[in-house]
Amino acid sequence: MSWLGLLAQLLEIAIAIALAPLLTGWVNQCRAWLQNRSAPSLLQPYRMLHKLFHKESVVAEHASQLFRSAPYVVFGCMVLACSIIPTVSTDLPLAPAADAIALVGLFALARVFISLAAMDVGTAFGTMGARREMLVGFLAEPALLMVLFSASLISNSTSLTTIVETLAHREFVIYPGLAFAGVAFVMVSLAENARVPVDNPATHLELTMIHEAMILEYSGRHLALVEWAASLKLFAYSCIGLALFCPWGIADAHAPLALLLALPALMAKLAVGGFLLAVLESLSAKMRIFRVPEFLGTAFLLSVMAMLVHLLLSR
Repeated sequence: MSWLGLLAQLLEIAIAIALAPLLTGWVNQCRAWLQNRSAPSLLQPYRMLHKLFHKESVVAEHASQLFRSAPYVVFGCMVLACSIIPTVSTDLPLAPAADAIALVGLFALARVFISLAAMDVGTAFGTMGARREMLVGFLAEPALLMVLFSASLISNSTSLTTIVETLAHREFVIYPGLAFAGVAFVMVSLAENARVPVDNPATHLELTMIHEAMILEYSGRHLALVEWAASLKLFAYSCIGLALFCPWGIADAHAPLALLLALPALMAKLAVGGFLLAVLESLSAKMRIFRVPEFLGTAFLLSVMAMLVHLLLSR
């Protein structure tokens, strides 16, 4: 393990933890501008986390240890997921230990823990939100795997660092299959991050909320960790999309000077991606929960088409 690789790994973790709430604040600010509303401060997520960490955590009387430990497990899974996604460099010591399949497994592990914690207290809202969350995950995970597999066919590897090195550090080539994969990935990202049209993170209506229903019983530092983990998940999915479909600007393992330019490039790409997410959410309407299987089924079909197109054109 080189000192440069260790530095890049620590830098990726620090960037994810520090910039994830900022990305959430940027998306919320852009949504308010596009909807002609008074925009909240860009630092509002940091202020909310600061307030929650200084509040006392109120736990239900019959809550088990699972309910108390779930926020720490979910937060740890999201930090680990961000650490194996190449955001500023491909020289990551943790990358060989986990590929794209393990990355999806980390998201699934976090989902299982937060769903079990929601059902642990025994409230109606928590159980309803857990069932809906597992339904979304059951349909979204296969589509996400197919998207990652379609990109892995180009590099003959399921490692994200290898995929980025193949796409970014070679001659410019147009892959038609990635167009289908890109649309499928956007649909999966909206569902996995509880965004419009699948869910609305700003609502508390009991008939429509999914993510918010699972965390109604949390407060204090537990709620802060869950909200921080949600921001990290949005950051992780944004970085996956940038790594697969816009990998330019990520430093090579043998180009240490490129690290100086990788961070501004990452922030610029995240700013554009967050604005496009806000535009997409402002132009969309919240769909009924019964339409979500059709939505994610379409994403799965598009991801399978991406694989088939690449296999047909590579012959």
